[in-house]
Amino acid sequence: MRRGIRILDRVGGVAGAALVAAACAVVIVPLVFMLGSSFMPAMDIMQMPYRWIPETWKPANYLRALAGNDGQWMYLRNILNSVIVSTTIAVTTVVLSSMVGYGLAKFRFRGRNAVFMAIMGTMMIPFETVMIPLYLIIVKAGLQNSYAGLILPFLMNAFGVFIMRQYLVTFPDEMLDAARIDGCSEPRIFRDMVFRNSGPAAATLAILSFRQQWDNLLWPLLVAQEEKMKTIPAYIVKFTAEKHADEGAMMAVAVIASLPVFVLFFTLSKYFLGGSAVYQAGKE
Repeated sequence: MRRGIRILDRVGGVAGAALVAAACAVVIVPLVFMLGSSFMPAMDIMQMPYRWIPETWKPANYLRALAGNDGQWMYLRNILNSVIVSTTIAVTTVVLSSMVGYGLAKFRFRGRNAVFMAIMGTMMIPFETVMIPLYLIIVKAGLQNSYAGLILPFLMNAFGVFIMRQYLVTFPDEMLDAARIDGCSEPRIFRDMVFRNSGPAAATLAILSFRQQWDNLLWPLLVAQEEKMKTIPAYIVKFTAEKHADEGAMMAVAVIASLPVFVLFFTLSKYFLGGSAVYQAGKE
């Protein structure tokens, strides 16, 4: 009987390892293909069987990706636009969501749960349903082709409030009461105690908000008509649609667009992985 259980355990372990390996392969293989292809001539990418290691290295693909098919080097400006927009939105989302989440988690007032549920209800509304009214507001305010027009509609979101509220619910009330007895003001309590100890949740929210805006195509496509105000996704769409773009340069464009997200993740990975406490708090 015990021998049969051991065999089943081994079979289950092997099957689990095989599933994990298959899942990793699904994620890693496209990245390896993208990186290898970015150094290949276009003809080598289309060659079958495919060579995972380039036979002829072509680093000039990256120069062409940055310069563009027209040689205007607009990609550098579009990268800067994406960095400014995504970083600003990530910072404001973390700060404002922390304030709202702290208020909903630690202050008791009439209608608190109704306010929280109303905020959560906005998550059920697709962005496409409010996109046109938002666009009309931006046009009326004269904010087209500006950073303000790209940033203002996304300063905060309901998902950020949810993450921070669920995390801060577990923050010890005794520490807050002790700080109030010592004469600390509420802004100081929030700044020096609550926010400084919300690293895992804040890092998780920062990474998710940054990545969401980094990949955002629809809104910048509406608001930014001038080439100098476009973001990376809009540049990629334009670059891949042009007749003279080759596949190697397209892959180089994709690699460059992916680098900031990888850098941010590995920089904050310690806090991001610790953010699982957010979901544990939600279960409790």
